[in-house]
Amino acid sequence: MRNRMTAACLLACLLVAPAACRRAPVTADGRARLLIAVIPKGTTQEFWKGVHGGAARAGRELEVDILWQGPIREDDREEQIRLVDSVRTRGVSGIVLAPLDNKALRRPVSDATRAGIPVVIFDSGLDSQDYVSLIETDNYKGGHMAGEHLASLLGGKGPVIMLRLQEGSASTTQREQGFLDAVAAHPGITVVSSNQYAGPTSEGAYRASENLLAAFRANAGGVAGIFCPNESTTFGMLRALQNANLAGKIRLVGFDSSDKVLQGMRDGQVDGVVLQNPVAMGYLGVKTMVAHLRGEKIERKVDTGATLVTAQNIDQPDLRERLHPGQALEAR
Repeated sequence: MRNRMTAACLLACLLVAPAACRRAPVTADGRARLLIAVIPKGTTQEFWKGVHGGAARAGRELEVDILWQGPIREDDREEQIRLVDSVRTRGVSGIVLAPLDNKALRRPVSDATRAGIPVVIFDSGLDSQDYVSLIETDNYKGGHMAGEHLASLLGGKGPVIMLRLQEGSASTTQREQGFLDAVAAHPGITVVSSNQYAGPTSEGAYRASENLLAAFRANAGGVAGIFCPNESTTFGMLRALQNANLAGKIRLVGFDSSDKVLQGMRDGQVDGVVLQNPVAMGYLGVKTMVAHLRGEKIERKVDTGATLVTAQNIDQPDLRERLHPGQALEAR
């Protein structure tokens, strides 16, 4: 009779509640395996590939699963909001998010927090306190570094242009302000344009750059130097300078790298880029979240650092991962 009851219970378990009969995934030391959602601003640029590679590296080391989902375009706020809302229903343990907009993402982050899902913010700040840690570059400092470098290249004088990325992006807004404050310390430098936005794609940046170059080449003073605050604006401006036969004649300082931007530097057409550490952002974003979930002490804010790269230090071995962040993803 006892054997029959045991068999009946086992059959009921298999037919009625199969999920309850399976053990949840565990790590090698017996802890429940966590699922961490990582949601970047975009997925196509080298920067985000580096973030993905860093997150995957942390996942392997810490024995957690990574759910990588992000919008294709870096201006698709609605898609990023939808992704944050959707992962809340997928059983994630935590969310690691790079907000496209420092205000528009407040509501979905707040909803996740109220649902008991902690959020780590990275790359760009959020106009809210509903997160456990912020992992980012000191963007103001990076922009200031770029401004000082351009001012030095120009001998402290001449007309300059700054091409902005897009409204609502806290990271690039801080870089832009850092740049403006740096060049303002040099009375001989005049910022002739700082109110034009490129949008999130290199093609949009290229068109905006063409328009700026056409407008200021017609002026008597022309333009002596240019600052661009991210990868797509830097490459878009480089293309426009090349097509106008101005590459190498106008000083160009950018932010973040790609193979084409680095080739421009080797060719004497890009005078410097400020590099972040996207691989570290992805890695530390996941590592910080896992530490929080496991009850360990974490830092409220982590600076992943910024480095100025020029033709003089481009081949330093310790800069390779920052110069080619996408290779971290390829090496998974």
